[in-house]
Amino acid sequence: MKVTIRRFLSKDISKKVEWINNPDNNTYLHYDLPLEEEKTRAWFEKNFDRTDRFDAVIEVDGVAVGLIGLLSIDKRNLKAEFYICIGETGCKGKGVAKQSSKLLLDYAFNELKLNKVYLYTEVDNISAQRLFERVGFEKEGLLREDLIYRGRKVDRFVYGITRLRYEELENRD
Repeated sequence: MKVTIRRFLSKDISKKVEWINNPDNNTYLHYDLPLEEEKTRAWFEKNFDRTDRFDAVIEVDGVAVGLIGLLSIDKRNLKAEFYICIGETGCKGKGVAKQSSKLLLDYAFNELKLNKVYLYTEVDNISAQRLFERVGFEKEGLLREDLIYRGRKVDRFVYGITRLRYEELENRD
């Protein structure tokens, strides 16, 4: 199984819509659902050339299986927000998220020269927390009632990984 990531392209729009609308995937995602193809195409065209984000597709043996990327890339403070969604449910629990996360962190630290990558996850999203901790993220704090999503107050953890921690972990492998 060869896991790769590549830039999100217009040909990926219908898959994104399918994956995000799948109830098996969107429990902890905060999209306005259902996602619509026309609005997603407008989002893509508006954001394609932005340098403050990197949207990518996860592929397994050349087949698109999910989304991953960096938001709010801050070149002054050298940090960005991480996100991931394995869209093809048959690829969950097989190491795809771990491998693609490592590839994105390689990109963030080696290509973009960032100092820190951070993320937010709902306190109930235990499987995501396990993934993030396995790839080196550390829990940095609790944000109480951080979001109101569909009338529900959402507590989230913030996780982070610094360049130094990333390099220490890389040198152990």
